[in-house]
Amino acid sequence: MPRNAALARTDDVASRYNVYMEGCPARLVFSRLADKWSLLIVKILRDDAQRFNQLRREIGGISPKALSQTLQKLERDGLVHREAFATVPVTVEYSLTELGRTLSELVDPLVAWAENHIEEVLRSQNRFDDH
Repeated sequence: MPRNAALARTDDVASRYNVYMEGCPARLVFSRLADKWSLLIVKILRDDAQRFNQLRREIGGISPKALSQTLQKLERDGLVHREAFATVPVTVEYSLTELGRTLSELVDPLVAWAENHIEEVLRSQNRFDDH
């Protein structure tokens, strides 16, 4: 696709959706990304498909219920693909869809920012709490 065509599509989409407007469906994406676990799951699935228990072991502190609910939401949003294999017991693997892969490209800079700036954030929180 020529660069100008991609820009035109972006402009067209931007003219239809504005996350600052009440009722904008794009706010649903913000809500999903603000979820405590979504970006962690997306980042892990970027490298390879994972089974449920593999994900649970990788993400410290996530409960099975929270993992299950988050995976369902990500699947519903078209970001994660769930595949069940006819084994005994049934084996289920989760992987990113193409749409999920586009999101996964944005996660690393956010992770790096969080890890690089956490000490500043913690100092700010302590200063705030001390007042």
